[in-house]
Amino acid sequence: IVSLVIVFISTQPISIPHTMTAGKSKRIQKGSKKHKKKDAFKKKEWYKVHAPTPFKSGFVCHTPVNKTVGTKLATTNLKGRVFEVSCGDLMKDETMSHQVIKLRVEDIEGKDAYTAFYGARFTTDKLNSLVRKWHTLIEAQVDVKTTDGYTLRLQAVGFTRRRRLQVKKTCYAQSAQVTRIQGRMRDVLEKTVSKCDTKKLCSILMHNLVGREIEKQCAGIYPLQNVFVHKVTVVKAPKLASAQVRELHNIKTA
Repeated sequence: IVSLVIVFISTQPISIPHTMTAGKSKRIQKGSKKHKKKDAFKKKEWYKVHAPTPFKSGFVCHTPVNKTVGTKLATTNLKGRVFEVSCGDLMKDETMSHQVIKLRVEDIEGKDAYTAFYGARFTTDKLNSLVRKWHTLIEAQVDVKTTDGYTLRLQAVGFTRRRRLQVKKTCYAQSAQVTRIQGRMRDVLEKTVSKCDTKKLCSILMHNLVGREIEKQCAGIYPLQNVFVHKVTVVKAPKLASAQVRELHNIKTA
């Protein structure tokens, strides 16, 4: 018995259904369910930040904090937060805008956050504008403890100045003179800072009283100009009680 198999060949191409994996195709999106965008600030509340007494403007800014959820308190998220504020805004004086003050939140009462001094620095453009050719740049660094328990690292900078009736174009100091000037800088910084607290230190730094004293002390070695304490870093800070923070902000306790 011979079986005949007849094969019909069609000229039209056979269409085979094909589906790509979700995510690889541009048309089929992976997880195509639309999620509503949640506003992150609905979970936050705003606190008013205050600056301590050495500064004329008591208001710093408003800052957002996550609301209290379970054991996570809003106050714990805010305590220890550091703010960098222009000294020109705090003192309401544009001539001090090159100084940046660091303030750290130490105490919270209601919706008010009270800060304390936590460092200072010069802006980069101010530091760059001081550097000039044909002059010697002299830097000194020292760690000092204040009367209220802060250990601060102060960095001072100064530049040589041309003597009166000097004809020579350059005014470079010798290495021995630089070493002596650095020693005088450290002595002035230690004597000044060790006798005052951070409240008094802020006013001294803002009015550059230390820089003027260094210029007077170093005039016999080599005349200086543009002497500033350009950076103050808090190495170690004491734990402040709420009563101490209120004293900084001139708040009378009941």
